[in-house]
Amino acid sequence: MMLFLGHGPKRHFMIMIMDERRLDVAEDLILELKGITKIFPGVKALDQVHFQLRRGEIHALMGENGAGKSTFIKVITGVHAAEEGEMILEGSQVHFRGPRDAQEAGIAAVYQHPTSYPTLSVTENIFMGHEDVKSGMIQWRGMHARAQKLLDSLDADFKPTDEVGSLTIAQQQMVEIAKALSADAKIIILDEPTAALTANESEKLYEIVEKLRDEGRSIIFISHRFEDMYRLASRVTVFRDSRYIGTYDVDQISNADLIKAMVGREITDMYPKEEIKLGDEIFRVEGMTRTGYFKDVSFDVRAGEIVGLTGLVGAGRTETIESICGITKPDQGKIYLEGKELTVRKPQDAMNAGIILLPEDRQKQGLILSWGLGRNVTLPIQGELSKNGFNDEKKERDIAKERLEEVDTKAVTIFQPASSLSGGNQQKVVVAKALAQSNMKVVIMDEPTKGIDVGAKKEIYEIMGQLAKKGFGIIMISSEMPEIIGMADRIFVMCAGHVSGCLDRSEVTQERILELSMEKSGDRKGGKAS
Repeated sequence: MMLFLGHGPKRHFMIMIMDERRLDVAEDLILELKGITKIFPGVKALDQVHFQLRRGEIHALMGENGAGKSTFIKVITGVHAAEEGEMILEGSQVHFRGPRDAQEAGIAAVYQHPTSYPTLSVTENIFMGHEDVKSGMIQWRGMHARAQKLLDSLDADFKPTDEVGSLTIAQQQMVEIAKALSADAKIIILDEPTAALTANESEKLYEIVEKLRDEGRSIIFISHRFEDMYRLASRVTVFRDSRYIGTYDVDQISNADLIKAMVGREITDMYPKEEIKLGDEIFRVEGMTRTGYFKDVSFDVRAGEIVGLTGLVGAGRTETIESICGITKPDQGKIYLEGKELTVRKPQDAMNAGIILLPEDRQKQGLILSWGLGRNVTLPIQGELSKNGFNDEKKERDIAKERLEEVDTKAVTIFQPASSLSGGNQQKVVVAKALAQSNMKVVIMDEPTKGIDVGAKKEIYEIMGQLAKKGFGIIMISSEMPEIIGMADRIFVMCAGHVSGCLDRSEVTQERILELSMEKSGDRKGGKAS
């Protein structure tokens, strides 16, 4: 920047002040990347991106899926080498030949899906690659003691000798953070760490991250969730379409401006809920009970209606749906579809009747990631496509293509593996798979926007609205109150395994939902469907 400040001693003094400020900013930086470009065959994954991280800072990195965030992190951690640009760590330019170089330089990453070894102990995972060995013997006693000290610093509620596979996702993330601390990491990258966590687990993670910051460590926090950014970060950097868009002070940028930076356009009417004339009751559950999980759950859905099912994690929402769909067996209760009682003993019974579940974990339960998109879409109707022991491949391709286009899936070909798509597009493939089933009447969507970016969320809401417009009954399970309030016609709130209340769209507020979510079991107010 060039400023004309006049002549004489005053001008010289001003230049000195500006130079001192530049030095202060430079000394405050622990990591800086300039003009980073990464090219894969046929794809420019990063295009002249920039980033600055200060000492003792929590810096959010946001952008839609496919914006380049993951590639950027892999450049920082030495997994990928950039074709152009420079990386400056603590004032010196660095070139990492691999992940070990980054680790030795004090950079560690904790990914959304923990990369730990599930059959090994916590201690073994923490010290993997830098075990304490003397005279050819691993010093287990000392390593267990050091591991316990690290776990104590994180207020962990498990032991160093526990097998990692027996821990929750939140606990496994603690192990990964402890591993970073064992290597004395100065920079810790957290990639979508709250995507699979409950509200309480997220709050615990926030406290750990703030403690790391207060110890002087620098944190890069990647997230799609605005609440993560507002709760933790002082600055946020936005990538879009593999490019750097800008860096903003969190307390100076509005939600609307941040969304516009991320998607390149304003997203108005985030929840496109059309007024639809509702039809007759299409689905009803009466007195559904499974001992130890939920009790006397009743609700109903009308044709064209979006019914929200919400409550705190552990309230019994998903467990109820699993029993409805035949995944687990309830102790008692009745299901009615289009006025007739339905017996569901296994998932195929529900599917044959037209009750389709879009599961919460799309990668493990909704898709076969190594399969092509087309085969994923037509998987439930393979019997219909078979004739004399042979598949009608043309019909299969036509159905898959039509359904994928119907939900506007962004893909090159129906033959590319589902693993190659972003989270939002993977969710669209799951929806397309449901649409391929011509007998569909009721769609159950369990956390339909979990782990997807803001632009993809709006597209999922639009698809949901179109399904309702076609007369399907929709049950949406969600922990995100804004989307429940924005999309549902009625909301059934669950607490401690029972329905604590039903709220109409006209009367719902976040405060009322929270009040019903946290009622004690002795305060229950019915739970009968209204």
